[in-house]
Amino acid sequence: QVQLVESGGGSVQAGGSLRLSCVASGSSFHVYHMGWFRQVPGNEREGVASISVRGATTYADSGKGRFNISRDSAQNTLFLQMSSLRPEDTAMYYCAAAASGWVPPPAALSTEIYNDWGQGTQVTVSS
Repeated sequence: QVQLVESGGGSVQAGGSLRLSCVASGSSFHVYHMGWFRQVPGNEREGVASISVRGATTYADSGKGRFNISRDSAQNTLFLQMSSLRPEDTAMYYCAAAASGWVPPPAALSTEIYNDWGQGTQVTVSS
């Protein structure tokens, strides 16, 4: 089991950027397939991006060309760089860990394959 703590959320205007971070502890970060998800109240949690142990990435269509997921195993940290933010990106963002080195798309963006979750960080984009 791995503990995950997100940070970096905030309020920005449309067109702005944010960088989310997720620090992992309690287990070997480098063996986990990692993902970012988001959720708006009343809606299901949806996959945003994921990254395998070796750095293979998968993006939801909503974030392609605007979001970049990366990981730093030395710091046990997962990142999500978000640019050209839109009001529809407003949500609580969660990081998650799957006890598998690699998960192929589209499963990589499914909540079902992730075992551990952080508490979330709020992102609000105003128009």
